[in-house]
Amino acid sequence: MAYREEFSQRGRGEPAQPSEPVPATESAPTAESVPTAKSAEPPQDQAAPVAAKAEDVLPKKKSGAVKKIVLGAVALAALGFGAYEGAHWWQTGRFMVSTDDAYIQADITILSAKISGYVDQVAVTNNQSVKAGDVIARIDAGDYSLALQAAKDKLATQESAVARIGRQIEAGRASVAQAEAQITAAKADSERAEADYDRQLQLSQSNYASRATFDAAKAARDRGEANVKSAQAALLAAQANVEVLAAQQVEAERGVAEQRTAVDKATRDLSFTEIRAPIDGVIGNKAVEVGTYVQPGTRLAALVPLSSVHIDANFKETQLASVQPGQKVHIEVDAFPDRDIVGTVESVSPASGSVFSLLPPENATGNFTKIVQRVPVRVKVNPDVVQQGYLRPGLSVVVNVDTREHEQATKTASVR
Repeated sequence: MAYREEFSQRGRGEPAQPSEPVPATESAPTAESVPTAKSAEPPQDQAAPVAAKAEDVLPKKKSGAVKKIVLGAVALAALGFGAYEGAHWWQTGRFMVSTDDAYIQADITILSAKISGYVDQVAVTNNQSVKAGDVIARIDAGDYSLALQAAKDKLATQESAVARIGRQIEAGRASVAQAEAQITAAKADSERAEADYDRQLQLSQSNYASRATFDAAKAARDRGEANVKSAQAALLAAQANVEVLAAQQVEAERGVAEQRTAVDKATRDLSFTEIRAPIDGVIGNKAVEVGTYVQPGTRLAALVPLSSVHIDANFKETQLASVQPGQKVHIEVDAFPDRDIVGTVESVSPASGSVFSLLPPENATGNFTKIVQRVPVRVKVNPDVVQQGYLRPGLSVVVNVDTREHEQATKTASVR
């Protein structure tokens, strides 16, 4: 009976209780005292786990249905996203040529000293905006002011020499006129002496004149001829003197021109004591302070013209087949990821970057490993964006070139 009771308890879901052995001397209980499996009621604490198990079945069924709905929604969203991306690639993506090897560049001007001296004023600081003509720094101008004054004094002296020679030329021309007058007088005396000589010769032949008178007339004639020659020689000397003075005047005038050049040079050197901005821009990398001794070529600062920034994108050579000037470019600046900047392909470099390197590659010797080359492509940024001034040279960008215009042009050409 003990084994039967254990079996009935297991049938109700109750844990088996160890039964005590029935002594042999005891009599077996009657049928009325033993409860059967059908008539026995389970205890209250044993029926609770059964009810809990029945209640857990419904949440498990609900969670399974929710998972199916979620998985279906995710699969549907993935399918829709894939379809959208596929359509976008077919319509736009396959025409885009992209590279992240691109940087903002500008035609940076390096400000340097043209003369030597000590800097006595620095008028700018780093990151300061300047206009063309603004003073950047000043060099001590004392020596150069003195040099300019000395050049001006020499110029004045040379101009005085030119004026003096001009007066001498006028005097020489007067001497020429005097010599010409003396020639006229000498010729008149010579003609009179010649006439006296002729008369005395006739009288001497007729024995009406003495020999002494004839000799005196002859001497007077010879002296008159000599005076004419002397006057002519004096004229030649006066004329030569005028020519010499004229040559000296030309030389002096050239000296004046030389001194004027010296004055201009001194003035130019003096102007170089003020280093001015040649263009509009922003000062950066300032390397000069008051008291610094500078020499010609010493770097003072860099001037960055933010109004002329552009982008140099280094595309692979395998990407250049459809890249042409004039194509639209979408620019993503890493520093400003939320801004969509539009540009235009301006030009393509005539050679790859390695050709212009300090040590160009030489592939004619040794083993060869083919490496994809990159070619710089210059991208012009929209002027409205450039004028805002937030694009800085050196920033990294991602460039996407829309080559659909090239594809359309190619198809049109093939149809024709």
